[in-house]
Amino acid sequence: MSAAALAYAIKYVADMDQAVRFHRDSLGLALRFASPFWTEFETGPTILALHPATQQNPHGTCRLGFRVPDIESIYAELQDRGVAFSAPPTPMHGQKIARFLDSDGTECSVSGG
Repeated sequence: MSAAALAYAIKYVADMDQAVRFHRDSLGLALRFASPFWTEFETGPTILALHPATQQNPHGTCRLGFRVPDIESIYAELQDRGVAFSAPPTPMHGQKIARFLDSDGTECSVSGG
């Protein structure tokens, strides 16, 4: 994936308030913003995001999110390489996001303009 940067590490949590307190107060991470459904911490070039756990994404699991300059080109390039996508580039949160499965079957995302 040319020019890709790890933009997000998304951690699924059982209790958002408890997870925010731990990452902010115990670990000392700088809180960007918090909500019941999505919280972000500054950790340098990669954001640590917390998201409530679901049956599909149990607490303690993580998902990686990559950022690329051209999502459509990367989508075509990765498809040509045999990467399995679970969702094509779709407008979401002011950008396009696609989801793919890594070698272990874990869903990852890639976003870009």
